[in-house]
Amino acid sequence: MDYRHLAYVGFGSNLGDPVANCRYGLDNLNRSCTCRVLEVSPLFRTEPVGFDGQDWFVNGCAAVATDLSAEDFLAELKALERIAGRKPGRPVNGPRELDMDILFFDDLVLESPDLVVPHPRLHKRRFVLVPLCAIAPELAHPVLGKTVTELLTGLEDDKRVRPCS
Repeated sequence: MDYRHLAYVGFGSNLGDPVANCRYGLDNLNRSCTCRVLEVSPLFRTEPVGFDGQDWFVNGCAAVATDLSAEDFLAELKALERIAGRKPGRPVNGPRELDMDILFFDDLVLESPDLVVPHPRLHKRRFVLVPLCAIAPELAHPVLGKTVTELLTGLEDDKRVRPCS
């Protein structure tokens, strides 16, 4: 099948078996007839941001080809989160079974009540930029005009990111 769009997805988990949760999300996304996972970064253990007193996360990024619109692709990701056990109403940046976010969708720049693309905080988050650099170091941010590598190099986030063993 020939897919029309290329998306980059950030994913993570810090509840249950975080590595298995991340693999579950990617495996099920890849089983969809509308998506194909093209490349996956190594997994990283990452220090939580914005919510103290929780376990470190396992985070990574994936390049995904899809025929879905950005809005429908987001709905697919959110459905996978729910199936993995993520419950609505938990604190922002709090613990979760699975989190899957659209980082980039082609060169789309979109700001709607339900979706902002590129992801509005990706350029401020080491746990996103480190794995994204592993698969797309020259990917350019369509608003900021910098590559992912340049964004990581200029980052002031001091949160720790370690390769999973």
